[in-house]
Amino acid sequence: MFESVKTLLEEHKAVQEELSDPAVHADAGRARRVNRRYAELSRIVAAYDTWVAASDDLEAARELAKEDDAFAEEVPALEARVAETQEKLRRLLIPRDPDDARDVIMEIKGGEGGAESALFAADLLRMYLQYAASKGWKTELLERNESDLGGYKDVQVAIKGSSTDPAQGVWAHLKYEGGVHRVQRVPATESQGRIHTSTTGVLVFPEVDEPDEVQINPNDLKIDVFRSSGPGGQSVNTTDSAVRITHLPTGIVVSMQNEKSQLQNREAGMRVLRARILAKQQEELDAASSAARKSQIRGMDRSERIRTYNFPENRIADHRTGYKAYNLDQVMDGALEPIIESCIAADEEERLASLGADS
Repeated sequence: MFESVKTLLEEHKAVQEELSDPAVHADAGRARRVNRRYAELSRIVAAYDTWVAASDDLEAARELAKEDDAFAEEVPALEARVAETQEKLRRLLIPRDPDDARDVIMEIKGGEGGAESALFAADLLRMYLQYAASKGWKTELLERNESDLGGYKDVQVAIKGSSTDPAQGVWAHLKYEGGVHRVQRVPATESQGRIHTSTTGVLVFPEVDEPDEVQINPNDLKIDVFRSSGPGGQSVNTTDSAVRITHLPTGIVVSMQNEKSQLQNREAGMRVLRARILAKQQEELDAASSAARKSQIRGMDRSERIRTYNFPENRIADHRTGYKAYNLDQVMDGALEPIIESCIAADEEERLASLGADS
């Protein structure tokens, strides 16, 4: 472990020197990458320094304990401190998901349950917007397809952070939200007071930093324009401002009609298309990333659910980590951090076990 730390300490110095080069800051993309790496390495350097200080204190206490029993009493606490700081350092050495510092594009889709599923999609959107606000992230509604009762058949939102530290990145937290979310409650349309179960799907994509990061040949695109429509399919625009973009090599289709301008819808559609292509490329090229994205939604059936929201019991349960709490009302108001932290911890444990198996 400590050989790898030494290598990273040297890289930290090199990156620090690189940041002093004006040429780095003249290239926005390069500056972003270098700053992210510097923030990541700085956490490791700080953890290493803390571990070294704790180890030095322990060594000094053991030496002084030979002559003074009072110092011997401090040894157990110092040993615990060394173990704690060493474990923190060890966890920071786990290779990070290269996308952790990225912003995300999230899509919430109605699934089983019809109108109730669409209504819950709106509730989930509000939950994520509230959570983003609590983290100081910015949000931008890219596209929405409303249902007759005020929910969403499909809604897409971009979520943007400001930290250069990958550990604080939007993708680092929200990548675990991809999957089927099951809700159990009495629908507003239920006159008999019976509890219904429905599902809503969530897709999360890391957003592309720079447009040229994902190369798209214009000849590979089929672009259709049409009039935007509202709930029930009624026309809400007298011009062909809505855009449907099909990427022929992958078959990925993106539709946008949220903006009144065809140009704006096209730009938003290309943002989503680039994010989806990036995710697909990384899944194909990186087996580890592919495994990490297996929690992403593949369908809308309940067998792939990742979480259950039980309103009668005010209970939230994550089926991947075993997390369970009875504060669903707070979760729906954006108090997602404990659930996401349980996902991060479970992911770290799995990767630690994998590293142990490989060594």
